[in-house]
Amino acid sequence: MENKAIRVKGLKKSYKELDVLKGVDFEVEQGSIFALLGSNGAGKTTIVKILTTLLKQDSGSVIVNGFDVSLNPGNVRQSISLTGQFAAVDEILTGRENLVMIARLRHLKDPRQVADDLLNRFDLTAAADRAVSTYSGGMRRRLDIAMSLVGKPLLIFLDEPTSGLDPEVRIEFWQIVRELADGGTTVFLTTQYLDEAEQLADRIAILHEGRIIVSGTLSDLKKLFPATKVEYIEKQPTLEEIFLAIVGKKEQK
Repeated sequence: MENKAIRVKGLKKSYKELDVLKGVDFEVEQGSIFALLGSNGAGKTTIVKILTTLLKQDSGSVIVNGFDVSLNPGNVRQSISLTGQFAAVDEILTGRENLVMIARLRHLKDPRQVADDLLNRFDLTAAADRAVSTYSGGMRRRLDIAMSLVGKPLLIFLDEPTSGLDPEVRIEFWQIVRELADGGTTVFLTTQYLDEAEQLADRIAILHEGRIIVSGTLSDLKKLFPATKVEYIEKQPTLEEIFLAIVGKKEQK
């Protein structure tokens, strides 16, 4: 049980008459990259909000880094970080000032050294003393992730983090995520870009109509796809084809 960064059992959440989550179960291994896929409105962001203590579940058990999100929300918040679709940076401040501010909020010793280390790690030292309003989209995203890593959280949530970014910046972001996992950080990723999950995730779960309908490695999911017709070259299904095939079957029932 100790190697589980997240354990979710029977998670339910409704908004008035709308049942968003209808009994969600999944686990995330420590140090892994876990991708949660689903169509718009499937409930991905609702799950992230519950796991990060921003929203209370109606029922079900949710354990994050060994802490119950309902009973120990403060402990959960101290051990995680969250990056959303839009970079949460102060454009008036410089890159260094943004990082120092977060380090102080987390009550860390020597906030300036913490900032300098992260600026160097994310190749932002040359722009450290420029206002963030002058940064490119890729630089802002790097700074946003650097801010998320202040205090070395055990688990980082990335909720559709590359939405709106150009392909070059997305690939740069993928490399950062791989480095995080290689360094022992657990990454929980929600994305609408199926190639992103295909490239990054150790395990993938598909959320559909309020439930996890399939979960496993990419190899596990490929086994659910109809047998490939072999002519001259065997065509391996993409994750997008697998997703559409699985969700389509559910909608036809």
